[in-house]
Amino acid sequence: MAFDFGGKRVVVAGASRGIGRAIALSFARAGAGVSICARGAEDLARAHSEIAANGHPTHSSVCDLADRDAIFHYVEEAASALGGIDVLVNNASAFGAKDDEEGWAGGVSVDLMATVRAGHAARAFLERGDHPCIINISSVASLRCGAPRPAYAAMKAAVNNYTVSLAGVLAPRGIRVNAIAPGSVEFPGGRWERARLNGSPLYQAIRASIPFGRMGEPEEIADAALFLASPYARWITGQVIAVDGGENLQGL
Repeated sequence: MAFDFGGKRVVVAGASRGIGRAIALSFARAGAGVSICARGAEDLARAHSEIAANGHPTHSSVCDLADRDAIFHYVEEAASALGGIDVLVNNASAFGAKDDEEGWAGGVSVDLMATVRAGHAARAFLERGDHPCIINISSVASLRCGAPRPAYAAMKAAVNNYTVSLAGVLAPRGIRVNAIAPGSVEFPGGRWERARLNGSPLYQAIRASIPFGRMGEPEEIADAALFLASPYARWITGQVIAVDGGENLQGL
């Protein structure tokens, strides 16, 4: 299946490494103009260079996705740089690991409200876009028991419900809204790579629970994102799609 996003304008919120970076690079390799944001300037600059090497319009900006005003400023700046927005990918997460006030507050402000706010900021641009869509990145943790990260799991479950509700709101405007729930994905510098290098028993247990016998790769999530943004998915909206190698089959 070949994807052609020539002339499309894609905004990926949270894209300096891992899944977000892979999604942004995949869209650029398929011909799209791409804008990305993240908090870390060094990783962001590196990702910008990789995306720009594909020869299409590229924009990036340091942005704290917990900051409402910063989100609106970033989305407007991205739309100006690209000449509009056709696809918005919300990949922000605070990765709340603690069941305390800080963990829950981070989840609410980043996992949930950054998704809501970026959608609000981009809506007027999407309405003028070419077959526009929103893709929210959730997690398989939202589909099962979220221990030991209940705040993270609960916020991603809220993102799932919001995805379905927003799809109903925006369908009359021609905007599709879907979510991807990745399973355990390993990439350089990420949580699961650190766990593997540290000999974590949890890493081994999770890997053993996946029927395919390995962790996922960011590019596999990116492929799903390109599909959902493509004409092949033109009749799909309001769905949460697990991309997990069957990991969730073992989760109940």
